[in-house]
Amino acid sequence: MYAVIETGGKQYQVNEGDIIFIEKLAVEADETVTFDKVVALGTEDGLKIGTPYVDGAAVEAKVLKNGKAKKITVFTYKPKKGEKKKQGHRQPYTQVKIEAIKA
Repeated sequence: MYAVIETGGKQYQVNEGDIIFIEKLAVEADETVTFDKVVALGTEDGLKIGTPYVDGAAVEAKVLKNGKAKKITVFTYKPKKGEKKKQGHRQPYTQVKIEAIKA
């Protein structure tokens, strides 16, 4: 069984036991979070698609840690103007482990 969940403006296909990196949530490590925005649910009977979400479906996950991704360098410039700007960015994330998919 698998589910497609929506969180942080993105969609993720998850199975039980998967470890995924999602946009940062306001929860601490070792807490349980429930995703109720299940877009699709794949079972042995077939695929169930929501309009926009599947009624009564939820995915429970355990938060493993909050952190920041590797640094990326953002460099912008305008040619022939002597204007340049260098910035760095580290995107925050939450790492979760999918515990259960409830249909």
